Amino acid sequence: MNNTYLNGLDFNVGIYIRLSQEDKDKKYESDSESVINQKELLRNYVKNNNFNLVKEYVDDGFSGTDFERPGFKSLLEDINNKKINCVIVKDLSRLGRDHVMTGYYIETFFPENNIRFISILESYDSFKNQASNDSSTFIIACNDYYSKQNSIKIRNVLNEKRKSGKFVGSLPCYGYMRDPEDKGHLIPNPETAPIVKKIFKWRADGVGPTEIATRLNNNNVPTPSGYKKTNFSSRLIDRDTWNISTVKKILTNRIYTGDMVQHTQTKVNYKSKKKINLDESLWMIVENTHEPLVDKTTFEYVQSLRKRYTRNVPIKIGREKRILEGKLFCKECGNRLSVYYRKKQEYWSINCNRYSRDPKRGRCSSHFFPYDYLEGQILEKIDESVSAFIKELNIDELNKEVIKTIYKQTQSVDKKISDLNKEKEQILNRLSNLYNDRCEGIITGVLYKELSLESEKKLNKINESIKNEEIKKLNIKNKSAILPNYTKRIKELLDLKKPKKSLIDTLIDTIVIDEQRNICIKFKYDVISNIKFKYENRNLPRNLHSPKN
Repeated sequence: MNNTYLNGLDFNVGIYIRLSQEDKDKKYESDSESVINQKELLRNYVKNNNFNLVKEYVDDGFSGTDFERPGFKSLLEDINNKKINCVIVKDLSRLGRDHVMTGYYIETFFPENNIRFISILESYDSFKNQASNDSSTFIIACNDYYSKQNSIKIRNVLNEKRKSGKFVGSLPCYGYMRDPEDKGHLIPNPETAPIVKKIFKWRADGVGPTEIATRLNNNNVPTPSGYKKTNFSSRLIDRDTWNISTVKKILTNRIYTGDMVQHTQTKVNYKSKKKINLDESLWMIVENTHEPLVDKTTFEYVQSLRKRYTRNVPIKIGREKRILEGKLFCKECGNRLSVYYRKKQEYWSINCNRYSRDPKRGRCSSHFFPYDYLEGQILEKIDESVSAFIKELNIDELNKEVIKTIYKQTQSVDKKISDLNKEKEQILNRLSNLYNDRCEGIITGVLYKELSLESEKKLNKINESIKNEEIKKLNIKNKSAILPNYTKRIKELLDLKKPKKSLIDTLIDTIVIDEQRNICIKFKYDVISNIKFKYENRNLPRNLHSPKN
């Protein structure tokens, strides 16, 4: 018997093909697992069943435990745009090996979007009510279990290679390359090894990291990320520019002494891409495995320089923060404008945090101000604007706008909570099915414990997310009570000759300043319009606000 909600439909098919890196390494399966052979099998199936083939989606070299795959995301996009209403795969493991997410797509997402799903090898067809469909839950769980076991095996093999001093990383560090005759052995890269040697020589001769970076940039020397053509990311600000941290990273890397240093990071688990840094005691170090670029005596001397020039500056604690501290931001780079007390000159100043850390790199420009004069002008403008706002204040209209905004935000949170509850229900159903399979002897107790543990972790995560969304919803609703207090605090601002920091924090969102000294004051909740003005150089005495005066 067929599922009635799909009766009478013409099936526009999207065939999905996935081949992981691990599959490529299985020579005994490569003939059947290859992308070409999957395509041939799926195309013949579509042709023999008189379906309409719309598109082929391929993810070559992607793990089944991760659903952030370009081909799969394109498939979902076409489903949402109603371009296809049938998805066909060679087997369930091609769709995915994470039993929670694979189960979600087969049991929830595809049915909710009226998608017929077919897996050829398991004879699974959501269009038909047949006995072979009932084994899918067990097969999906086994695929997930297989991925975990396979991950453990691969990790053990890599660790054995690391212990024997073989390089197992994707790309050797700057200065080295793989030996063509032994991929686990490193040899000096003729293009970059001389650069590394020069960096160590300069540092040993007393040249600091800042000056080394400047020399390298002036000579247009390729950076490590530029040489490797690393993709740009939010963490990679300047791929083709040397900076202090890059130089320091090279100067502290023991691998340049000829010792193999590996396993300094590890993934959280086999499903996650996130990596964590390991304690140095867990690193795998094998001495004298390859040709050094610096002798160990010079390397130790360079490390001693780093310790020698580390200043033990006492941390200032307990000082009262200035009124605007934490509210000032640089327009050019988005970093904070830090507030400093210059003891010798006995006055406060501000500047861009990024510029102050590394001025020679030109990653931002100077945003220098005498703090007290800046504070005085900002407070003047706030006072003027708030006075005008209080005169024209219409509390009723303001309340209506806030209520409207709160309603929209609450709706968004409610939808997210609803989606999380649906996902929670699916996981609970899966746990129930797993328990029944355990009771009926379909799966062993060990496998049940392994599979249920993953679901329980996912369930705990969802419960935590629901709790956070409920708190967010409560906070949004509480905003309706914030407005009267907010207007009350605005009036308080006018009654003080010099307001307290807590009051400024209540009213002001951010104060953005550009390199031309244009200032924009942004209020919270958009209740008061932004204030824009240009800083005036009034040539007041520098030490007007000195602690000694």
